[in-house]
Amino acid sequence: MEPVTLTTDRLLLRTVGPHDTDAVYAACQDPDIQRWTTIPSPYLPEHARGFTEQMAPDGWANGSMFTFGVFLPTGDLTGMLGITSRSLGVGEIGFWAAKEHRGNGYITEAAVTAARWAFTRMSTDRVEWRAEVGNLPSRAVAERAGFTIEGTLRAAINNKGVLRDCWVGSLLPSDLGIASTTPYVPARE
Repeated sequence: MEPVTLTTDRLLLRTVGPHDTDAVYAACQDPDIQRWTTIPSPYLPEHARGFTEQMAPDGWANGSMFTFGVFLPTGDLTGMLGITSRSLGVGEIGFWAAKEHRGNGYITEAAVTAARWAFTRMSTDRVEWRAEVGNLPSRAVAERAGFTIEGTLRAAINNKGVLRDCWVGSLLPSDLGIASTTPYVPARE
């Protein structure tokens, strides 16, 4: 699939390429990004090059991962967001925010925009969010974006060779006022 560009009133969500390598490398020097995400640590220039020049473009080309750099109109990188195909109709969202741009709602706005795109253009019926237990900023973004926190999964994230418990949540098309491509009958208690 060819990469798409999404816009909001404040943001530009677009794929990343070689011209973004330095910005990705600089942002990923933040210890919090290295601690809470599965990126390599230490994060080296070759990791950024591999991400911007191979991993992100390959994900779009083979339809496995749709990576968006989250940019201000000025061109500043505010964060990164991706939706990875997990199974038929299910995508998993992941994101990080550049330290100097946290607290402005950019990643929440980007998450809702990307999820809306996945629901309306990719026939996605469920977007899952997972974060290691304790990653309160990620959970706050997910909750502000409308995700329902469903529980804790034991040993469900492998972060740098260590299995860790994670929170899991979901966003459905109906949470954003969008019709699902597949009928859904919720459980009755």
